[in-house]
Amino acid sequence: MRYRHLRFPEGKGKAVTLSYDDGVREDIKMSEIITNFGVKCTFNHNNYEHLSNEEIDKYVLKRGHEIAVHGANHRAEGLLRPIEGIEDILSCRMHLENKLGIIIKGMAYPDSGIRNISQDTTYQTIKNYLKELDIVYARTLGADNNSFKMPDDWYAWVPTAHHRNPELMNYIDEFININPDQEASLTRRYPRLFYLWGHSYEFERDNNWKLLEKICEKLSGKSDIWYATNMEIYNYVKAYNSLEYSADGRIVYNPTIYKIWFDIDGTLYSVDSKEKIVIAK
Repeated sequence: MRYRHLRFPEGKGKAVTLSYDDGVREDIKMSEIITNFGVKCTFNHNNYEHLSNEEIDKYVLKRGHEIAVHGANHRAEGLLRPIEGIEDILSCRMHLENKLGIIIKGMAYPDSGIRNISQDTTYQTIKNYLKELDIVYARTLGADNNSFKMPDDWYAWVPTAHHRNPELMNYIDEFININPDQEASLTRRYPRLFYLWGHSYEFERDNNWKLLEKICEKLSGKSDIWYATNMEIYNYVKAYNSLEYSADGRIVYNPTIYKIWFDIDGTLYSVDSKEKIVIAK
């Protein structure tokens, strides 16, 4: 039995993504800083009009960042009746799509999200209606993910840390020093993800934009890291999971639009869109 592990584009073993909430005006300054460093962010918006369509297009979309759903009224799904949660998410998605003329299928839970669940709903209920609303991933909160693992459940995607976490710089150093391709155990050659979250207004409020610059400086410019939005990561992993194999696993066909990279027992392979390859015995 061979061990097969996903690799990000160009065979990279690590990825970095950011997720920042509420669609506030400070996102403009944040976009300026992170774009300078080549780092990508998913900006999660509700229905409050902090930025104009033109500003979102200029400072977010045209710079390769992402817009995602954050609940029309910023209400925690876990504390809403299912019908209220459905209305809040659908209203937000339709508002943003009609406003920007794009398709939006990503999300970050607002407020306490699914950390607190009322008697009127369950996490499974929330997950089910998000699927019905064509939401494909949702970032949650509640714990650090300093193992840097990819999500087991896309509807409970736990980030690495908030930018005010006192252990953040240690986490970054640990992440940078990991090399999945040099793990002695084949079982530990899985890809790693560093996922930062927060609110851009916190940098303004705390007068510490230099912290964001320091974070980006430490994380950016690494040849073994893919810098991507949340949706880019989701789409790539979904494509990897869509690869088709012969019964013995040696023939691999890629039915997707993406070129996909993967590691098999320490050997790197790639398969182009609509291409079939044969793995050596």
